[in-house]
Amino acid sequence: MLLRPRRSTTLVAVLALGVAATALTGCSSTETEARADAASGSAATATTAPSGSSAPTGTSPIVFAFTCTVGDGPEVQTYTTSSAVWQDRRTSCTAAPITGTVPSAQQQSAVDAAQGDATLEELAAGCAVSGTGPWRSAVETVEQEHVAAGLERYCPGHPDMARLRDALDAHRG
Repeated sequence: MLLRPRRSTTLVAVLALGVAATALTGCSSTETEARADAASGSAATATTAPSGSSAPTGTSPIVFAFTCTVGDGPEVQTYTTSSAVWQDRRTSCTAAPITGTVPSAQQQSAVDAAQGDATLEELAAGCAVSGTGPWRSAVETVEQEHVAAGLERYCPGHPDMARLRDALDAHRG
């Protein structure tokens, strides 16, 4: 007796694959939007399309994800908000844009204050960490002053902000 594949089994498999692909696509776009909303915080404002229009209008601010080392080992953790990084007390992070097209007004102000001594990505990464670097060190050079001024504008809610401002004030005399 010859066994032939049943058409209904093949059809069900093809349909299941199509549904799975559609669900994964829907989840990934929703997840990206949720990450962007969660990470945007006070530095970003939402842009919306006019009623009845499906095309986006304007531009959206850059939103970062943070990859931080955990302890002294090779393990890393990824975050979508600075406040989550602060809560876990990470001291070494990098920042990578996950969405957005242009710096927000706050981000641009921070880059301007840094006067070329830090990029937007470096300021974002610097804002994410706490208890280290410019948050706990004296400001001794003009370059350090510029970076500290950029951080002051980029993340005014940082838990070490008072220390940073004290270091800036001491440097400026």
